[in-house]
Amino acid sequence: MRLLEGVRVLDLSRMLAGPYGAMLLADMGAEVIKIEEPDGGDPMRVMGPPFLPGGESAYFLSINRNKKSVAIDLTREAGRQVFCDLVRAADVVWENFRPGVLERLGCEYPGLAALNPRLVLCSISAYGQEGPYRDWPAFDLALQAMGGAMSLTGEPGGRPVRMGLPMGDLAGGMFGAFAVAAALFQRQATGRGAHIDLSLLDCQASLLTYVAQYFWADGRVPGPQGSGHASVVPYQALATRDGHLIVAIFAEKFWRGFCLAVERPGWEHDQRFATNRDRVASRDVLMPLVEAIFASRTTDDWLARLHAEGVPATPILTVDRVLSDPQIRERRMVVNLPHPRHGAIPTLGTPVKVDGRMGLEVAPPPGLGEHTDAVLRDLLKYPPERIAALRRTGVIK
Repeated sequence: MRLLEGVRVLDLSRMLAGPYGAMLLADMGAEVIKIEEPDGGDPMRVMGPPFLPGGESAYFLSINRNKKSVAIDLTREAGRQVFCDLVRAADVVWENFRPGVLERLGCEYPGLAALNPRLVLCSISAYGQEGPYRDWPAFDLALQAMGGAMSLTGEPGGRPVRMGLPMGDLAGGMFGAFAVAAALFQRQATGRGAHIDLSLLDCQASLLTYVAQYFWADGRVPGPQGSGHASVVPYQALATRDGHLIVAIFAEKFWRGFCLAVERPGWEHDQRFATNRDRVASRDVLMPLVEAIFASRTTDDWLARLHAEGVPATPILTVDRVLSDPQIRERRMVVNLPHPRHGAIPTLGTPVKVDGRMGLEVAPPPGLGEHTDAVLRDLLKYPPERIAALRRTGVIK
């Protein structure tokens, strides 16, 4: 599956949001060339623990598959000339420097577009290219805090809690890949590229969706609700005799089956609980009754009963159980990555399946500068003596 075959991406990004989004493009078949500093490369190469034997970062491995690595010193004029040559042959430049860094490097969009009018530049930054917070540094935790997520996460009355998944970063990578694909589609009609200004804070704000609309509707500032939902009851995690599960009565048609599964058929017509609106109003009455009932049986017993009645209910799986789950395995969300030093090691697959195909066979993350010579020789047609001279002066690795 190569939806983006023929698309060449220069990936200047570091940390998580940028490399993750560039990897999504690579998973769709784009040729992604990771541009790194010769001295150390992407800082995520040494992020850990944990590390694989030999000191390779598991973090780096998780977000840099299917890429090539070219090591160029962009702070030097000769390095910028190499980069400009790459821009002429590229479709996308993908970067997550702080605003202003590209300009200081002499690589701002107008100059790049002059070299290649069809170029799409995707600039991912914490707060965007303009605004009062433009120059603030930020990582996932700050974005979850500033974007409202931490005010909604956790149990009522508890301390603010970060989401377990780094959505402050991951959302930016997903929005960025989506925006690049759209810009490339637009380019087919116009023949011209575009500059995408993607703020990670904007991405977080957009994820508020109905939560923001609820506030505008009734003026109530939402707070943490644990695993519950402001508009649906029952819809939350429940403790069983030996663990936990979730129940999600998100549509009225499931309420009757739930009442049968918990052996309380009278609840179906109890005026306090008959409709979801009634149940939301009577949450403080209903949920203690539900919680007491669920504590009486095991998780497996409850799942069997609920599923027999067609009620949405699942166990709460730990990461190890997710990665060994038969549905996940059937969908090839765990695949083998052939690593040159460690042999076949597991890694995550792509969720995008097209025409029954499960995506590319994955290639391991590149070593720092692993493809420098090949790219400069085969793509830019540099002669061997020029490549050797650039290496002698430390411009490339």
